[in-house]
Amino acid sequence: MTSVCRFLLSGPGLIGGQHARLVAAKPDCELAAIVAPDVEDNRDFATEHGVRFFTNISDAFDEEKIDAAIISSPNAFHYDQVISCISRGIPALVEKPVTDDIGDAARLVEEVERSGVPVLVGHHRHYSPLLDAALGFLHSERFGRLVALQGAALFYKPEHYFEDGPWRMVEGGGPILINLIHEIGLMRAFGGEIATVQAMASDDVRGFEVEDTVSVSLAFQNGALGTFLLSDAAASSKSWEMTSGENPAYPHFPGDNCYHFAGTNGSLDFPSMQAKFYGAEEDRSWWKTFEESRLELRRSNPLERQLDHFIDVIRKGAAPRVSVQDGYLNMLVVEAIRRSIRTRAAVDVAER
Repeated sequence: MTSVCRFLLSGPGLIGGQHARLVAAKPDCELAAIVAPDVEDNRDFATEHGVRFFTNISDAFDEEKIDAAIISSPNAFHYDQVISCISRGIPALVEKPVTDDIGDAARLVEEVERSGVPVLVGHHRHYSPLLDAALGFLHSERFGRLVALQGAALFYKPEHYFEDGPWRMVEGGGPILINLIHEIGLMRAFGGEIATVQAMASDDVRGFEVEDTVSVSLAFQNGALGTFLLSDAAASSKSWEMTSGENPAYPHFPGDNCYHFAGTNGSLDFPSMQAKFYGAEEDRSWWKTFEESRLELRRSNPLERQLDHFIDVIRKGAAPRVSVQDGYLNMLVVEAIRRSIRTRAAVDVAER
């Protein structure tokens, strides 16, 4: 009989609550401890789930048997809490971004490599069946070699979003760090490593200290080029949230797309999964028509699939699908984008 896997959860916020519900739904898993600041809502959360409440992660490790940790605390706590997990040999799932500092992210990569303790980064979209279906086509002869991609994350955040969290209006709270890092991970999965970026940003609509709209040009190491538009002040449905239908908190527009991929033999609109491709090499011409099909897929909850994978990492020694190294590389691209905005120049991602 498989023993029950006991989880510590640090940060019972919006995403932490979802993690807690998923853990509780697994018959071979249980929530064993909550770590959070000592406020009434956090204590109530622990009481509701019937687990002990701690304000310090080390105290939780000392007083409870813990097999794995989920770190969904504010970004500033990620590094220290993951280091605490590593020091005790406890596998961890840490939410994105892996840390709030690029130097700490690099040091965390070194600690994971040195210790061998598995750490998974919570870029949960990588577990979406949509991604699996798209990658199957992008790596096929029907698509050919990737030439270009276009992507967008365009949405309108209401005023109360900023009133409820004033930190979102100042440095560290703009859509580059909150939203774009998701897309960087996706674009690396779709197109490979990003070599160079050039970006422009504007705060003209909201007038905050941070950007509200960003345009990014990307050059991939494999020679493909890409563009991406980001805005939290745009009345548009061109975003993963509104096109994927995976989060019921958002309206769903199944006919819309947030990515377009163009290859040497075909193209794909994502996530409507409408594919176009030439039937034979001699048919490739803008005067020739395409064959068309819609890719088949089975939908499931990416967060649930991520937890299933994390359990395989814990119990079976599976390699993390999104490693700390991946989390660091995503941050490296984001840092290059921010530097490009400041310098108004193209920036190589490898430069720091």
